[in-house]
Order: sequence, then structure tokens, then C-alpha cells
Amino acid sequence: MDKIAVIIPCYNEEQTIAKVIQDAKRCLPEAVIYVYDNNSTDATVEIAEQNGAIVRHEYKQGKGNVIRTMFREIDAQCYIMTDGDDTYPLESAPEMADRVLNHKADMVVGDRLSSTYFQENKRPFHNFGNSLVRGSINALFKCDIKDIMTGFRAFSFTFAKSFPIMSKGFEIETEMTIHAVRNNMSIENVVVDYRDRPQGSESKLNTYSDGFKVLRTIMRLFRDYRPLGFFSIFAFILALLSVIFVVPVFIDYWKTGLVARFPTLIVSGFVMIAAVQSFFTGLILNNIAVKERRDFEHYLKIVDRMEKDLKTK
Repeated sequence: MDKIAVIIPCYNEEQTIAKVIQDAKRCLPEAVIYVYDNNSTDATVEIAEQNGAIVRHEYKQGKGNVIRTMFREIDAQCYIMTDGDDTYPLESAPEMADRVLNHKADMVVGDRLSSTYFQENKRPFHNFGNSLVRGSINALFKCDIKDIMTGFRAFSFTFAKSFPIMSKGFEIETEMTIHAVRNNMSIENVVVDYRDRPQGSESKLNTYSDGFKVLRTIMRLFRDYRPLGFFSIFAFILALLSVIFVVPVFIDYWKTGLVARFPTLIVSGFVMIAAVQSFFTGLILNNIAVKERRDFEHYLKIVDRMEKDLKTK
């Protein structure tokens, strides 16, 4: 079992991967450095091997698929995840590792947005998207995470082995954050500098298509993790529409003693029934979610025992 594992998912990063590996060796000399190649067509693999990293492969395309394999194959007390594009300064990595190893943090977030991100990043829609995602998650899940989309994080063994990865692509960071918040894991923020990609290095993130995937992931996890809140929103909207349309019918009846718009009355009644059904659906699913959280707490005890057994080997 490694004490610290630096894990670097890579796809066509031949221009920067050597510097990232050398920075990791300099800042974390005791760490084992793993580069997971995701079907690169350039010299990323050869350069990583020449610089002393352990190179492994994940052939299913997508960052989420790579991280799933990393967490499954590597056993470490602390995982430092960074990108291979040299946008994150690894000088902050020792502090992040210390938060995991000595302060028992489950996830440490490398917070770019509180430092140089908005000055360095030359893509305005990325800046807007990061702010939108951060505000949405903090509002929906009642938390205060400073940077949701950062690829620079540290994890405990407990987090890595208990995180059920469902995402295949760049929405993986959003899923990580919500999983930690929902399961009451210890989360800390470390402010890190951010530098934009060097000239000639291209981002693999598509602002629009990946942005919509992230927003869809937020809504899916909000539905799964906070079903009462999710379905209560629909219940409130449906009930409000029912009341808006049925009030004029009752006003006419009060004045004339006649119901002149039976179709409106009938539709309003069915809409109100749908609102009640939506609310009780949320209640039922909320009870299921509470049970899942209890089961997860028991599973954490098993993971903790696994870590202790690995340390003694």
C-alpha cells in the first residue's frame, strides 16, 4: 500500500506530462506516480515512462472511466489527483496530502476560483460555467464548496474505495463533490494558483456539450440524493397551476351558481392529484435514500477495516 499516490489521467499531453511528473517528484518525493493513458495518439506514454512514472492504460474513453480504474487498482493512504496539462501547481500538493494524512480529510479541493483562475483562463464561457455549477450545487445541497470543477484534489482511502462512479466523462468532478457532501464526508478547501494551458496544448473539455452533461448530472444527483426536495418542486408547480386555473371557475360558481367550464375544473382536479402524487413519491424515495445512507455508513466501517489490514501487510 502506497503512502501517497499521485494519479494523473492523460490523453494526448506529450507537451506537458514530463514537467508534471518532475514537479510531482520534486514536491512529493515519497509519492508513487501513476500515469493512466486514455488512448493517446501522441508520445505521452513514452515520455511518461522515460520520466519514471508507472504507466497504465484505460481503453474506455472518458475521464470518469479512467478515475474508476485508478481507484480500483491503486491502494494508497492518500491520493493526489492532478491533470497532465500542467495547469495546477503541485507546490500545493504537500499541504493537501497533509490534510488527508494528518487531519483526516476525505477530500481536499484545490480551489482555483479563489485565486488566479478568472485571470488566467481565457475562455469566458468556462468561467461562467464554473460559477454557475458552484452556485447551483451550493444552493441545492446546502454546502460551501469553493471550486466544483477542479481536477486538482486529494482523497483518502475511504473516499476512493467507497465512491460509486457513474459518470464517464468530465462530469466526474461534480459527482465526486456531491457524493462527499451527501454522505457527510470531511471536505476541506486549499486555495491553489491556476495557470492556463501553454500555447499549443488544447483542452479536451467541450464548453457546451460537457457543460450540459454537468448540469444534467447535478439534476440527476439532486433527484437521487434529495428526492423530497426534487419532487416537492414539481408538486408545488403543479399545485400552483391547478389553483390558478380553478379559482376563476369557483368565482363564476359563487356569482352564478353554475359551473360554466367543466373541462377546466376536471383538468385542474387531475393536476392537483398529480401534485399530491409527486409529493408522496418524494416522501417514499426520501425514506429509501435515508436507508441507503445508513447502509453506506456500515460500508464505511468495512472500508476502514480494509485500510487497516493493508497497512499491516
